[in-house]
Amino acid sequence: MNPAAFDPTLLLWPFIAGLLVLATHVPLGRRILARGIIFLDLAVAQLAVLGVVAAHALGFADSGGGTQLAAAAAALAGAAALAECERRWPDIQEALIGSTFVVAASAAVLLLAGDPHGGEHLSALLSGQILWASPSEVMAIGSLYAPLLALWAWRGVRLGTRGFYLLFALAITASVQLVGVYLVFASLILPALAVRRMPERAGFLAGWGLGALAFAAGLAASARFDWPAGPAIVIALAVMALLASRVPWVAVIGQQR
Repeated sequence: MNPAAFDPTLLLWPFIAGLLVLATHVPLGRRILARGIIFLDLAVAQLAVLGVVAAHALGFADSGGGTQLAAAAAALAGAAALAECERRWPDIQEALIGSTFVVAASAAVLLLAGDPHGGEHLSALLSGQILWASPSEVMAIGSLYAPLLALWAWRGVRLGTRGFYLLFALAITASVQLVGVYLVFASLILPALAVRRMPERAGFLAGWGLGALAFAAGLAASARFDWPAGPAIVIALAVMALLASRVPWVAVIGQQR
């Protein structure tokens, strides 16, 4: 074990980044479960990844603004298209979402096929690089999440289908390059599953607290065993969600709705 691995200056900012991600992903994840569109997050996250990969392939990798713009454009365009699909063909929406994910993933692989470092780049986008979160990145993601959370608190379910999809796409775009596709999905779905029977406010607080514990445990395990941080946090989220679902107070609060 390396004692320096637990230096607060190394783990503090990744942990704060995780708390910010959970602040948007927990309420959005609960909404996804309620709407029955479980794989929307994977599809939109993969579209954002496709935007990043396209920017990389076109030589915009050195421009942070260009990369972010490409990711946001791809995610927003895809979300708008999926919102329209839900309006027109609600009975096959999950199939369309799944198809969007696999097509976007395949397009990203093709774009990186000629890049000798393409596999490493794609792996980083899937697993994330939260361990290297910097204060400037945390400030940037916080400045985007603040208005998104304010809009969610103000309108919530009244956003409608298009509004929800677009807000969701913006939140995913902000988080996918930092925490990766796998952790985006886990942060959205696993806490929401654990507290799905709880009322809205209590469910958000419990889900956020559960996620915070998982992020802390995953980061600590990553530092202790030199594991990739993203997958370690995903496993911690799964374990915490499983344990929380078996705690009696969760069921009791759920029955008091």
